[in-house]
Amino acid sequence: AQATHAMPQISAFTYQASQEVLDDLRQRIQRVRWPEPATEPGWKQGVPLEKLETLLLYWAQQYDWRKCEAALNRFSQYQTTIDGLDFHFIHAKSPHSNALPIILTHGWPSSILDFVGIIPALTHPEAYGGSANDAFHVVVPSLPGFAFSEKPKQRGWNSERTAMAWTELMQRL
Repeated sequence: AQATHAMPQISAFTYQASQEVLDDLRQRIQRVRWPEPATEPGWKQGVPLEKLETLLLYWAQQYDWRKCEAALNRFSQYQTTIDGLDFHFIHAKSPHSNALPIILTHGWPSSILDFVGIIPALTHPEAYGGSANDAFHVVVPSLPGFAFSEKPKQRGWNSERTAMAWTELMQRL
């Protein structure tokens, strides 16, 4: 008799923040208590206060999370557990049967949002002046502790361990 091994589950994922959560975030940002400016100019003692004030003002008054959600939700998203952590990822399949699989991984501090603008060109290169022969099936996972991937509870999630998790993810797909 042959042993059968169950394929680890990959679940569809979509995120939509509740309006209550978004309103609460804006209110908390607007209530921030600012420290005194640093004693040295520039970045020697951290983020300059005026830069942080400008950023938070943007987040409180102008940032459109719904637009960000729509950009993410244009793509098929999933979650799966690898090495004890739940990972979130985009899997954008090309319609071209000869497309090559490619994994795009973000750095720190960053997120998968860095890649949403190039995924269409990679999956449908002919629409951007390329050839269908240049197409990719694109996989974009969120690093451990980023976006909707679970935060590790112990140390050890270095680049090597993450690369091993990405290898497992690509084998599953």
